[in-house]
Amino acid sequence: MSKKTKNINSTKNKKKKKSTGFKVLMGFLLVILALLIVGGGYIMGILSKMEKTKINTEDLGIVEEEFNEYENANKITNIALFGVDSVSGEGGRSDSIMVATVDPVHKKLKVTSIMRDSYVYIDGYGQDKINHAYAYGGPELSIKTINENFGLNIENYATVDFSSLPVIINLLGGIDIEVTSDEIEHINGYIDSLNSLEGTSSGHIYNPGVQHLDGTQALAYSRIRYTAGGDYERTQRHRTVLNALFNKILNSPVTSYPALLNDLLPYVETSLTTTDILSLATEVAGIGNNLEQDRFPRDGYGQGADIGGVYYLTFDIETAKAQMRDYIFNDIK
Repeated sequence: MSKKTKNINSTKNKKKKKSTGFKVLMGFLLVILALLIVGGGYIMGILSKMEKTKINTEDLGIVEEEFNEYENANKITNIALFGVDSVSGEGGRSDSIMVATVDPVHKKLKVTSIMRDSYVYIDGYGQDKINHAYAYGGPELSIKTINENFGLNIENYATVDFSSLPVIINLLGGIDIEVTSDEIEHINGYIDSLNSLEGTSSGHIYNPGVQHLDGTQALAYSRIRYTAGGDYERTQRHRTVLNALFNKILNSPVTSYPALLNDLLPYVETSLTTTDILSLATEVAGIGNNLEQDRFPRDGYGQGADIGGVYYLTFDIETAKAQMRDYIFNDIK
């Protein structure tokens, strides 16, 4: 069996088992936050519910010499976060790609989004969209692609499936999101599509402004891509939903954490061990809820291009690499 076939079959099996679940960082941060509060043997038992995988850390595209100029690089932890949309018709491609950074040096949690249409080099496949790497070679090739193109040192990942986002949001009682007039024009079509697909009956959104969205409505909001800002605004919506959930979790009663973890963690696939998570939790405890977000290529540094009849986001890779490394390791925006 070829490596590509094996990866495709593996992805299909994971979908059948529902081993992936809700949107990546929401689940990951929920785990971290809960660990800070609930402790002991009970947490150890809950963490065992996550699907743990092992990856080959010897071939992740990390070039040690590239970090000599960053004295704090070994103190900062970067984790790849992949959101796979199993109902988008794109197979095992990562619809959302983020890097979660635990930065105890500058006392920040950072979320870096990478535009999914970014035209980059993928080992063994040449120039292609960065989100194709997940379909070609799963999380290992995706991590390697990020490291090689942007000069990072990622060794671990977490993957979830966007299609389970409504479950998470509904468990938390919904989230508040400001919806614009432009978004109103598109959101209800996505709501109708999701209702038909999932057998739900979420209502339409009629007015702009802050709206309390249930799970289906929030997922519909996340999927909007045809406003003036295109995919840039779509990734911003992903981060808006993420931030709303993060704040909702922070404001949830501590007593609700064990039940939430028990329900949600079975959906998470990660290469992080329980020891890794507990170690990260200790670092996060000293940071608090200082969450910061950015995306690359940044606005004004990329442009759409038709290459062979396919849309790609092209940009100067060295500029994006320098900007991302400065942001992640030196806290320079």
